[in-house]
Amino acid sequence: MTDSPDRRGPADSPDPAATSVDPAVPASGDLDRAARATDPVPIGERRGMFGVRGSGDTSGYGGLVRPTELPGGSLPPFEDDDDNAVVAELTEALQRRGGPSFDEAVERVVIHAGQMTLHVVREHLPLVARTLRDEPELRFEMSLGASGVHYPDATGRELHVVYPLQSITHNRRVMLETCAPDADPHIPSLIRVYPTTDWHERETYDFFGVIFDGHPSLTRIEMPDDWEGHPQRKDYPLGGIPVQYKGATVPPPDQRRAYS
Repeated sequence: MTDSPDRRGPADSPDPAATSVDPAVPASGDLDRAARATDPVPIGERRGMFGVRGSGDTSGYGGLVRPTELPGGSLPPFEDDDDNAVVAELTEALQRRGGPSFDEAVERVVIHAGQMTLHVVREHLPLVARTLRDEPELRFEMSLGASGVHYPDATGRELHVVYPLQSITHNRRVMLETCAPDADPHIPSLIRVYPTTDWHERETYDFFGVIFDGHPSLTRIEMPDDWEGHPQRKDYPLGGIPVQYKGATVPPPDQRRAYS
């Protein structure tokens, strides 16, 4: 993606079934799989106005139920030439390095709201990041941070980490996203590739419980060292303290009555 604001384009490519297929390619199964890859990814449902869990609904919209979905994958060719160039150069570079292929390392490519995200298998995250940094035609020299996300209903993929990368050389941006299950919350650290992710990975560990293997000092950065739990996970209790006002007491959020 070129760093140009307000660039918008359709997230999905044309329907594969509408394109011509070489009869030499045993394509029907491949096309079906490709079509499914572009479908939105359901990860649960949101109940009530704010999706609060573990306490009574105080919004009055307790009966409101909406599906929660992630954008589906996108198929090449993409609308933006920079996106096509990044995928093509990364594919060739991984092949030259003799490691996993692009299809083995990257689960899917998502173009959403004008931004390209590469969903990377966690075991291959350092290799993909190093390739994006070092290859002259890619040169994503800068990592802008690491952000955690928790999807408690996405069984086996509950914890996600997103790394926004910037190429100053080519004026491009791309995001790397990887995931891990709650039962095995380990993701390889990128600190040896991008040293500036040091504190960002510590914060993601502190708030979400993601363990970054290879990080030299993975300790809490915001919460006290003896704090129990990880406060930005969606299964973390709301807690709170009662508030007194003119003789009345307002209980903390997780003890208030429900309206539904």
